[in-house]
Amino acid sequence: MKIIVCIKQVPDAKDIQWTSNNTMKREGVEGVINACDLYAIETALEIKKKNPQTQIIVFSMGPMQAENILRQAIALGADEAFLICDKIFSGSDTLATGLTLSSAIKAVVPDFDIVFCGQYASDGDTAQTGVEIAENLNAFQVTYALDVLDINEKSAIVSQDCEDYIQSVEVPLPAVVCVMENKTKQLSDALIIGQMRAQDAQIKILTFNDLELKDNQVGIKGSPTYVSNVFRPKINRKCEIIDSHNAIEFAMQITEKVLKSE
Repeated sequence: MKIIVCIKQVPDAKDIQWTSNNTMKREGVEGVINACDLYAIETALEIKKKNPQTQIIVFSMGPMQAENILRQAIALGADEAFLICDKIFSGSDTLATGLTLSSAIKAVVPDFDIVFCGQYASDGDTAQTGVEIAENLNAFQVTYALDVLDINEKSAIVSQDCEDYIQSVEVPLPAVVCVMENKTKQLSDALIIGQMRAQDAQIKILTFNDLELKDNQVGIKGSPTYVSNVFRPKINRKCEIIDSHNAIEFAMQITEKVLKSE
């Protein structure tokens, strides 16, 4: 079985910077693996534990420094890693990103069985890229997935978070599964042998010329959405803590403050 995992390097929330085009600046910014993507990796690793012949191939699109998160994925147990990196991809929105990632998958692993993505990225929170990958690959898809309960060569049974309840759905393969954070699932730690393997691993670079795409399909040219303005919300609310163990006294203080504010 061949499993693809698409991961994204996201900046620390305290270190976000913006370009003149109102796109997020990624070069020179320290990044980490997106939280949902860690659970996507873990889901793939759990399948591999049950089926040792499984191959896990990880893709990421970003600047050269995104190589760091690919090495982390290899340290955890992934077999191969590809970095999709080219200046022409800069400024891609979710439409262009989904198209680029799916084109890379077609070029490298056209006979994949299942693709795992994070449900959303902490730096954009659109939850669009995974479903666009599925559309471009003409694959079935499951969103808001918590776990893969069973999988074989033909289908997978996935538990899906539906807010008020959790349901199990069976999806034919090949498929794309967008994975949520699942606090009941314990994430694996990289062993020393994995870290040593990651150090020596060759991260293969895919550029624009390696993909069957036109220049007006990628980067800013291929991105119909545009961020017109970026700002931090102003917080005007204030919080005051009332420390009282007496219910009557507590109620009187609350009433007094409410009356004063009117």
